[in-house]
Amino acid sequence: MSDTSTQSVIKVSSEETASALSDRIVLFDGVCGFCNHTVDFLLRRDTAESLRFAPLQGKTAARLIPAEVRDRLDTIAYYRQGQVFYRTAAIVRILQDLGGVWVVAGTLLWVVPGPLRDIGYRCVSAVRYRLFGKHESCRMPTPEERDRFLE
Repeated sequence: MSDTSTQSVIKVSSEETASALSDRIVLFDGVCGFCNHTVDFLLRRDTAESLRFAPLQGKTAARLIPAEVRDRLDTIAYYRQGQVFYRTAAIVRILQDLGGVWVVAGTLLWVVPGPLRDIGYRCVSAVRYRLFGKHESCRMPTPEERDRFLE
């Protein structure tokens, strides 16, 4: 993929990479306070424990996303079954995969045209450090969460 400004999905080319990892990975900005709150939100609501988590600054993200694309990603991306979604396309799929009422929320969000959704996403992304802070290092999982986090 050459332009992340107009695309919302990246195809993962390596089947070996895909098979070595979980089939649902939330990739988040590990130093972003907002992203860490989002991970906490997802951990509490993912009762099936189907989601795994990895910082965009880590080895898992480096294996899944080419560096030139990864450098332009912000806040959150979602790896699912051989594809990496980002911006609101990621949020919609994460909500749908949570199940329950979150499927409805994801579907309602999907109804909004992509360019409009992404304008809202970019506005939040632009002020996230000012509103929620920026940490010196990536989030460390608790012992209970450790199995759900990848490098």
